Amino acid sequence: MQRTNVYKMVLSAVFVALMTAGAYIQIPTPTGVSFTLQILFVFLSGILLGPGWGALTQLVYILLGLVGAPVFSQGAGFAYVLKPSFGFLLGYIGGAAVTGWLTRKDKSLLRIVLACLAGLAVIYAVGLPYMGVILNVYLKKDLSVAAVVQSGMLIFLPWDALKIAVTAILSKTLLPAMRRSGLL
Repeated sequence: MQRTNVYKMVLSAVFVALMTAGAYIQIPTPTGVSFTLQILFVFLSGILLGPGWGALTQLVYILLGLVGAPVFSQGAGFAYVLKPSFGFLLGYIGGAAVTGWLTRKDKSLLRIVLACLAGLAVIYAVGLPYMGVILNVYLKKDLSVAAVVQSGMLIFLPWDALKIAVTAILSKTLLPAMRRSGLL
């Protein structure tokens, strides 16, 4: 049991590093929010670490950025909470937890894909309202709900579908290797 926790702590640290690297691999969009690889690592952290450790990993990542470590794609520090994209970062905690919870007993390809879709829904359920509030209340943009959904979700869905497919493929490769090494 003790050995498993040490492995999970190490893997959690690896996922924090991957989240940071994923934040800096960006494909810009007209909305100012870039495509990144972070959601891929959110899903993998939930699937490979489980719901608790996956969520904890995302919380550590966010806390590091809020205290000033340059882990976010557009800066760091507590003022980052006023960025429209910060709600999506908060959604990563629930996204990893849901993905991990839904795959804790069944790690079939279909279950992984469905769990990722549910995790993505959680990320958008937290991120979109947060984005709307920051844009409309704090930045006084006066955007409709449709405009927020278009700029915060719809343009990202094809990219997210690709990340779900990559997550499923990577999971099916990584899970057997982790079982053989005693990590699962």
